[in-house]
Order: sequence, then C-alpha cells, then structure tokens
Amino acid sequence: MICGSKTKSYLKSQNLKILGQGKLNGIVEISGAKNSALVLLASSLLTNEKIILENVPFLTDIEKMGNILKNLGVNLVRKNNQLEIDPTTISIKELPYELVKGLRASFFCIGALLTKFGEAQVPLPGGCNIGSRPIDEHINGLIALGADIIIEEGIVKAKTRGNKNRLHGTHIKLNCPSVGATETLIMAASLAKGRTTIENAAREPEVQDLCQMLNKMGAKIYDSGKETIIIDGVNKLGGCTHKVIPDRIEAGTFLIAAAATSSSITISPVIPHHLEAVTNKLQESGSKVTIKGNSISIKSKEIKGVDIETAPFPGFPTDLQAPFTTLMTIANGESKITETIFENRMNHIYLLNEMGARIKLNKNVAHIKGVKTIKGMNLVGSDLRSSAALIIAGIIAKGSSKIYGLEHLDRGYENFELKLKKLGIKITREVSKSTFEKNEYKIKTKSEKFSKLEAA
Repeated sequence: MICGSKTKSYLKSQNLKILGQGKLNGIVEISGAKNSALVLLASSLLTNEKIILENVPFLTDIEKMGNILKNLGVNLVRKNNQLEIDPTTISIKELPYELVKGLRASFFCIGALLTKFGEAQVPLPGGCNIGSRPIDEHINGLIALGADIIIEEGIVKAKTRGNKNRLHGTHIKLNCPSVGATETLIMAASLAKGRTTIENAAREPEVQDLCQMLNKMGAKIYDSGKETIIIDGVNKLGGCTHKVIPDRIEAGTFLIAAAATSSSITISPVIPHHLEAVTNKLQESGSKVTIKGNSISIKSKEIKGVDIETAPFPGFPTDLQAPFTTLMTIANGESKITETIFENRMNHIYLLNEMGARIKLNKNVAHIKGVKTIKGMNLVGSDLRSSAALIIAGIIAKGSSKIYGLEHLDRGYENFELKLKKLGIKITREVSKSTFEKNEYKIKTKSEKFSKLEAA
C-alpha cells in the first residue's frame, strides 16, 4: 500500500527504495545553502555588473530561480557549482505565473525590481504546502518605503509613489521576524534614499549571508544578525564574487540521521554556531558531538526522549522539526515536539504512526512515546522536509521502504541518496514507467483522532 495525500495531481515516476536498519559511517560533504542561494540570485537584480556566486547547489528550486532570472533577460552561465550572473541585459520587470507558481522565493524579486526600476509585477508565491505564509509583512514594508501596491487577479503590482523613481528610507517594525520579508525589505532599502531601520528583523544565517554579499556590492547595511538592522541607501551597487554559506538544514538532517541509526559520521564544511540549537538537542538526547574547525562529528548509541519547540533563529529550526520527530519515534521514554512556525507542518505524523510510531497529535503539539522499532512501508512525502524525515524513517525501519514524492526532496537536498549511499546506506532511486494518481492512495485512518489529518 502507498500512503499519501488526497489530491488530483500525479506522483513523479521516481522513488527511493531503502533497505532499513542501516548504519552510517564516513564523511559528508555539505552543499551550499538552498535558502541562501535563492535570495542571493534575486539580489543580483540590484546591480548592472556581473555577480559570481560560488558553492551553488544543484537543486530544482535553484533551476527555477535561474529560469525566472533568464526570463527577465539575465544571462546565466553555470560552471559546476559556480554561477556567473550578468544582469546588464534585463528587459522585463514582470514575472510570469507559470515560472513562479511553485517557488515561494520568487517573490523576493519584487524588492529588487521595485527599488531598481521603480515598478514590478510579481504573482503571489507558491512552494510547499506547509501552512499559511502571508506576504503582508512584505507588502506593508514596501508601502512604508514609498510604494503604491495593488493586488489584482493574483498579481502584486508595485510602483514607487507619485513621480518619484526611488523609494525612501523609513522605520519598519515587523509583526513577526519573517525571513522572507526581512530579505525583501533589505534589498528594497539598499537602493532607497536615506536610512531604513528594520525592527524585529529575522536573524537567520541566510539573512546575514545576504547582507554580507550586498555589502560586498557596495551597500551600507549594519547589524545583520541582530533584531534591528540599519540600511543606509546608496545610489548604485556593483558586482562581486561571493560564496554561498553551507546548508545548515542539510547538515542537521545528516546529524539527525546518524543519531537515529546509532552511527558515527563527520559533516563538513559547516558553520558550527549555525547549528547550535540542533547539536545541543542531539547532545541532550544522548549523542556525543565534537566540533573541530568547520566540521562536526557525531557518535550515537542509545537515544532518550527530549522536548523541542521550533523558533526563529537562534532557536530550533522548523525545517528540522520533521527529521527530529522521526528520531524521537525510537527514543527511550517520551518527548514533546511543538511546531510554532507553520500550522500545517505536522503532516509526517500520521505516516510515522503507520510505520508503528506512537504519536498523539494535539493541534501542533506531538506527544511521542518511543518504540523499539518501526516497520518499512511505501510512503509519499508531502513537502520537502517531511520527505527527508520519511527517508530517515525508512533507514531505521525494519524491512524495506519506498519513498515517493521526490519532486519535493529534489527541491532542497543535493545528491541526497548518493551521499547516503556513500555512507553505507542501501538506497536506490528507481524510475517507474507508470504514474499513480494520488487520490487512489488516500491514507486509511486507524483512529478517529487522526481521521482529519492528511499529508497534503
């Protein structure tokens, strides 16, 4: 049986076949951060000079953003993990719906296009179905910077107010520390006239990476990584060469996989303080974590249950909640997982229960009683991080599993199964000649409590 969600879309004709109860051993090379690379690509629109981005991962999301830039007239040349971006030929200020519908990060382009050209048209964003992610903070901030904005038929149309061709500095206080809104407004403010302060700004490493690159380009941004960011607008930005930071979410996923399989691995390169919330919880749950330079080693045996609550950086990242939940299914004792960022990010819970986990879900709080083992199954990942969680579940399970929905996984993990195979996991990507309609494989509920929970 394939467990998945009720929808009229079709499964990709690929799956990962995993032989369970495997062990990881060796060194993992961590790729560049997807969430950083996406916004850095958008920020290249702010200049008329060439940008060279290094350590760019091969991902479908990166390919989508590249196609968006090409549609605007940007010239892109890829050499392995390096992208040469030439924005001097930009000819369009509108993003087409067919290119942006599946990529939420495409909306970041609005800040760059608006502040550079005085106008922009961007469709409302798409991406993983993990809950409501409103763009109110983006819109309100751009209005405060001097934009007139209307939304018609799903298109956000922005234009600098009156006859002015330039946004103006202002004070913005975000209602919540939204990463996307912080990044959009930093880009918009970088070429605005005067000083902008963003209060209650996101502090994530990806925001800091954006500020670092913009400053290389000639921006004047201060206090990135703090709750209040100050931007003094400049007249123009130049080109630069910049290396994308390592992906802390990929790094955390491999650390959690090692803990779940009582394994020993080393991950590198990483920026260890980006992972403190994760490594602290792994140590609390029984793993030995050793940090040396830009590498982290983990050695795990028995795991005990611990509680986590997701929070903006430097708290425990929501993107690692699903993998950590999988770890807790086989931990000794009880644990509680609280998701505070996205209301629909517990879609993996029912699938883990199908595998034999003992999890009770009350809204966005999962109460877990650890079990000795879970059983392999055929499962459909419903979003990027739940797909990674199910793969970890397949690795620790008794028997074999097949994980479908790889279109999600390929958005955010570069060569995931190849890296796992190198570490000793028996995992193979299979290609099927046929496709399966998802609503043929609606989850069969085993309890009334979960009857309304779907992995959508």
